[in-house]
Amino acid sequence: MRTFSSRPVLKAVLGAVALALVAGCASTRLDAQWADPQLATGLLRGAKVLVACEAYEPVVKRLCLDQMAAELTARGASPVLAADVPNSTPGRPVPADQLLGAARLAGAKAVWSTTMQIADQSPGSGFSVGLGGFGGGSHVGGGVGVTLPVGGGQGTNGYAANGTLTDVSSGKVLWTAKASAPPSSDVNAQVGELARTVLGAADKAGLF
Repeated sequence: MRTFSSRPVLKAVLGAVALALVAGCASTRLDAQWADPQLATGLLRGAKVLVACEAYEPVVKRLCLDQMAAELTARGASPVLAADVPNSTPGRPVPADQLLGAARLAGAKAVWSTTMQIADQSPGSGFSVGLGGFGGGSHVGGGVGVTLPVGGGQGTNGYAANGTLTDVSSGKVLWTAKASAPPSSDVNAQVGELARTVLGAADKAGLF
């Protein structure tokens, strides 16, 4: 009588589960959103908006400015890029009062500020499935995790974008949202996806 090992079948099942998890996790998502209950519909349609970004890495900051400005333009707003302002803690949000003066001088109706941050990560390699975060060579928080080797085990980063809309006349925060992207070696694509996700949420909130 011939006997068959269940090990190949188990490996195939685990492989299918892992691929499904990868497909489910590997997408940019909107994590949270808040809007002032009295937020006016179409507030940014045709409006001049001061765009500011903050990130620890200068290249990520520049990519953020370009991508956010492009998404605002595509929705009918008129973005004005903010000049660099002193920040004693790079990668942390610039206080709104440091941007409002520049916004008034530019004739902007609102300030659209975004902070780009790298999600928590830890060293890792190989492929694993478990509870915790997901990432490529690193772990990013968020439920069931999948880790895949990328580039021979080289780590990659997953970024999160926190966007805030502030009214220039009152200095009041009108809307804010957070989105996060899975780890990738293509930072340009990550920042672009985050910009589209955050601005997409603003669309649904009726800002344009």
